[in-house]
Amino acid sequence: MSTAHWEHFEHQADIGVRGVAPTLAQAFEQAALALTAVVVEPTQVRPAETRRVECQAPDDELLLAEWLNRIIYLMDTEQMLFSRFTVEIKLHALQATLYGEPIDRLRHQPAVEIKGATYTALQVTQQPDGDWLAQTVVDV
Repeated sequence: MSTAHWEHFEHQADIGVRGVAPTLAQAFEQAALALTAVVVEPTQVRPAETRRVECQAPDDELLLAEWLNRIIYLMDTEQMLFSRFTVEIKLHALQATLYGEPIDRLRHQPAVEIKGATYTALQVTQQPDGDWLAQTVVDV
């Protein structure tokens, strides 16, 4: 098993977000960090405020899309950025706490606005090495 990490992958005009971690919940946390990193460097976001998110779906792939779209919704409607996530997943139901702060356009200098998580390249699977992979493409 490797250490948890996130990364981006290219996909035409949009951006792929990927989380890899020893557990499914940690892979979802890393995918959320990759989502934040599309907009701003996550280390520039202070974990000053919290928000709770709950969602469920028929399978883990749809749960990932729902999870990321909930984050995007909060980013848009509350003008927030998030830098830390704690996730629990049981039977395709997710409960999470998001840590972040209101957007400060001068300090954060957001690069793009994310429109939504898509079903393109949507994949949640346990890899042969035991790590979990959670990925999708976001529309920017």
